Order: sequence, then C-alpha cells, then structure tokens
Amino acid sequence: MDLTQGNIRKTLILFTLPMLLGALLQQCYNVADSIIVGQFLGSMSLAAVGSAYALMTFLLSIFLGLCLGSGTVFSLHYGAGKLSLMRTSIYVSFVSIGLISLAVMAVVIGFLDFFLHLLHVPSDVYPFMRSYLNIVSWGIPFVFLYNFCAYLLRSVGEALAPLWFLVISVILNIGLDLFFVIYLHSDVSGVAWATLLAQGIAAVTMLIYTLLKRKDLIPRREECKMRKCVLTELLSFSGITCLQQSVMNFGILMVQGLVNSFGAVVMAAFAAGVKIDSFAYMPMQEFGNAFSTFVAQNFGASNNQRVRKGIRTALRLSIAFSLPISALVFIFAPELMACFVPLSDVEVIHIGVSYLRIEGAFYIGIAILFLLYGYYRAIRMPQMSFILTIFSLGIRVVLAYILSSISAFGVNGIWWSIPIGWAIADAIGCGYYYILKRKFAE
Repeated sequence: MDLTQGNIRKTLILFTLPMLLGALLQQCYNVADSIIVGQFLGSMSLAAVGSAYALMTFLLSIFLGLCLGSGTVFSLHYGAGKLSLMRTSIYVSFVSIGLISLAVMAVVIGFLDFFLHLLHVPSDVYPFMRSYLNIVSWGIPFVFLYNFCAYLLRSVGEALAPLWFLVISVILNIGLDLFFVIYLHSDVSGVAWATLLAQGIAAVTMLIYTLLKRKDLIPRREECKMRKCVLTELLSFSGITCLQQSVMNFGILMVQGLVNSFGAVVMAAFAAGVKIDSFAYMPMQEFGNAFSTFVAQNFGASNNQRVRKGIRTALRLSIAFSLPISALVFIFAPELMACFVPLSDVEVIHIGVSYLRIEGAFYIGIAILFLLYGYYRAIRMPQMSFILTIFSLGIRVVLAYILSSISAFGVNGIWWSIPIGWAIADAIGCGYYYILKRKFAE
C-alpha cells in the first residue's frame, strides 16, 4: 500500500486493520496463558505469569524499540525512493539488533534470580514465576525475528502478511496450552513451552515468507556493508526509540514491584487487569503505529500538506476508537475479570474491577499519546517522543508510590496515577506541536 496516495481516512483504516488484528492476536499469547492459568492452575500461578509478563515486556522492549525505530528509517527511505539505501539499512539493522537479542537472552537466563529478587516476588509465587521465565526466555530471538520482519513489511505498506502467520501461531499456542495443562496436567512450565513453540513457528514462517516473496527487500551482496553513516542514522532513530520503550517499560516494572508489595491477591488482580487493559487499548496503539508509517512516508516524500490533513483525520479516528472501548470496559469490568479468575475469587475480581474502571475511563489519553509518539518519531524528532515518555511514566511512578501510601487511596492510588501521567504528557506534546506549527507558519 502506497500511503502517499488516495483518500487519507480510507488509507489509514485499511492499513491499520491488519496491524490491529495482528497485534490483538499477539496479545492472545499472554491472554490465553492468563485465562488458562487462572482458571485451571489458580490465582498463585496467575500472579506468577502476570508478573513475568511485566519483566519480559521490559526486557523485550530493548530490541522491539530498535525494530520500531528502524521501521521508521525504512519508511523514510521508501517514501523518498532510496531503495538501495533502504536495503543497506535493513542489513545493518538486522545484524545489530539480532546480536542484541542474543545478548538480552543470555542476560535474562544468567541473572534470572537477580531480576526476581528486584521485583520483590513473594516466596509463594517465586517458584512458579521462575519456572515460567526459565523457559520463555529462550524464545527472545524468535520474538526479535518475527517483529523485525513485521516492522520491515509494514514500513513499505504491507501489513497483511504478518497477520496470517500469527493466526496459525496463536491457534497453535492456545491448543498447546490446553494440551499441556489439561491433558498432561502440567504446571506453568507447560504454558511456557506452548508459548515458546508458537513464537518459534511464527518467526520462522515469517522469515521464509520475506525471503521468498519480498526479494526486493533483501540486501544485495554489495549492499551488505556495515556503513557508519547508515548505522549512525539508525541509531539516531532506533537508539532513542529503544530508550523510550525501555524507560516506559522500566517504569511499568517499578509499578509492578510496588504492586507485588501488596501481596498475591493484588498481583493476580493486576495481572488480569493489565491483560484486559492491553487488549482494550491495542486499537489505539496500532493506529498510532500505522499513523507513524503514514507520516514517515509522506514526510519522506515532502508531502507536508497530506501530513497535516492526516493529523486531523487521525485525531478524529482515535477519539472514535477510544470512547466506545472505554464505555465497554467500564460497564463490563466484572465480566471481563471473571474470564481470568473463578467467581469464587471475589477479592481478586473486586480489585481488578477497580483498576479497570479507574484507568479504562481515560483511554482517550493514551490514544492521543500514541499519536504524538508516532508523529514525532516520523518527522525525525524521536527525542520528543522520549521526553513525553519520561513525563508520562515518571509522573506515573512517583504518584503511584505517593498516593498508594495514603490510606484514603491505598492500592487505588496506583491506578489513578496512570491516567494523570497520560494527561500531563498529552498537554506537553500537543503544546509543543502548536509551537512548531506556528514557527513553520511564520
């Protein structure tokens, strides 16, 4: 899909849909784990898988941020028609990020107990969480491989292909979850093996497709060079984006540590709530990523008028996405929590409902923030995206610790800190946008 041509609203929606479906399916990995673990293995195992998810998200964000930033560079070169330079960037990016993913895997496996102690994991949850992480950590290179190919294909307007491989992988993941837990009577280690196998299949099939069907993206022999200027450009985007993703997820990890200090019941409620939460605002996140590719291609083609029209269209669509989703999560919070934990776990459901209704009512805040991230990344200002992340997460972490220490708020103080952080970051990002707009108009 050429994002520099055609009706803007139609182009954005059609390009977003496959990305959205793919992201929703990718979330199904962890959602399926949580539902099956919560219903068949109990709240203690659910707490372990949920807390493990927060740790893995932080660690994976290191190279996922690099893949995301590299995809922006690919889009800029593609929009400008610099295909040879784009292929050289693909080679440099693949080699560099691939090595980093292997290093991350080695660190996780080698220092697993150290990470678990940092998270203040309760002793009754510790063995379950360690067992789960010890297996899924071996899948880190698979996660890199799939996401690199996915961001590469999306950067040139092909969003549908990654979806088909992911569909097969998710179906296989859920089937293996049920097989290990129900048929083999396995614990969380069986769920971890199911996820590892499914990730491997998605990654390998995606790589084969890219090699066979998109040969125009495969670097030629003379383009396979570690050129300093290319590496510098990639680092200017990917380094900041990686830092942004890492800081964002480190903040989430600090909040997870605070949640863990409230005990296994709150951990289980938070684990289920985060899965629902991530699933709910996934449309806004993927729309922000699609919008970033749209802006990057048009910015690379110097089509500034189309960029400005796209901003207005994207804002209206984001609002149309976020408000109905907020209403649904607020209304059906008890039913959503019951999908993850048995109805007999009344306290877990009650705490989870509070989380969803406090945060879920303000999804419009995160929707606008995703647009701002994507916009500044696409116009060669990734440092502004990083600044917004610092404000959003920094305020969230500080407020979480302050408010939760006040008896009137308790654990609800952690939940309230999230939309407040979004709102302040949105105000800063929008304010700076209007300053830039007025400056360029002069």
